[in-house]
Amino acid sequence: MAFKAGVITFPGSNCDRDMAVALEAVSGEKAIRIWHGDADLPDGLDFIALPGGFSYGDYLRSGAMAANSPIMRAVVAAADRGVPVLGVCNGFQVLTESGLLPGALMRNAGQTFVCRTVPLSVENASSLFTQSFAQGETVRVPVAHHDGNYFADEATLDTLEGEGRVAFRYAEPVNGSRRDIAGILSENGRVLGMMPHPERAIAPAAHPSLGGEDGKRLFESVIGSLVSA
Repeated sequence: MAFKAGVITFPGSNCDRDMAVALEAVSGEKAIRIWHGDADLPDGLDFIALPGGFSYGDYLRSGAMAANSPIMRAVVAAADRGVPVLGVCNGFQVLTESGLLPGALMRNAGQTFVCRTVPLSVENASSLFTQSFAQGETVRVPVAHHDGNYFADEATLDTLEGEGRVAFRYAEPVNGSRRDIAGILSENGRVLGMMPHPERAIAPAAHPSLGGEDGKRLFESVIGSLVSA
């Protein structure tokens, strides 16, 4: 079965090409590039990615305007049907603003832009996106954000923890996120939002300056699951 992925581009996206390159590198199939102003998604998509960047210049709130783009109505409908959706960095912000994931991404603690490779603890190794990892494993993935401070009320945080929906946690302080949360899953486990950039960590370990390859396993997880289904 061929793997058919779509990558959404908003005005201000700057990681859409990186995401498409990563998906093609792992799957062997070119990703379909989709413009934010389109009303419909291509038929038969197996996977949708919302990339990082600064959609609409981060006006109002990061991801708020992108969440109201025409294409997002189709993305929400596809997610409701069970099509897997990955939102990275600004994509995570768009997922929370569109209601596909709970909580919000706020300005980093200390008001500084954070750009470095950080250690992440794999908190759920049984999801569609994480089954190539080991439970509790520490991986290293780059971050690059100014508004990555994850916030939710205590009841929501307890629900995420209790239902195993925290996918990744920062293994060291990064941005002030509640409970050091770096990535969360939807209730059905088919939507993942994360601030770190797995698409920037698909290079062989022999080239550590290119981000390493821990992120590659996330794409291997989801692509392998969908192709073999």
